[in-house]
Amino acid sequence: MITVRYFAAAAEAAGVDIERVRAGSAREVAAVLVEQHPALAAVLGRCALLADGVRVEGDDLVAAGATLDVLPPFAGG
Repeated sequence: MITVRYFAAAAEAAGVDIERVRAGSAREVAAVLVEQHPALAAVLGRCALLADGVRVEGDDLVAAGATLDVLPPFAGG
């Protein structure tokens, strides 16, 4: 299992700030997140996924025990 933390628009779309899901590739985890929270489909493609602070995508492994942050683009300056 991994811990997923959602921020800003991703948290709004998911309807939760934090949850646990099974580990897998970034692609597999993203598919599970969208399956559980269909509204995430609209924002997840623009989000950065960071597993324990390291950006992951595609076939990159999100290992069991990791914390995955789902970070939408931030505006401001």
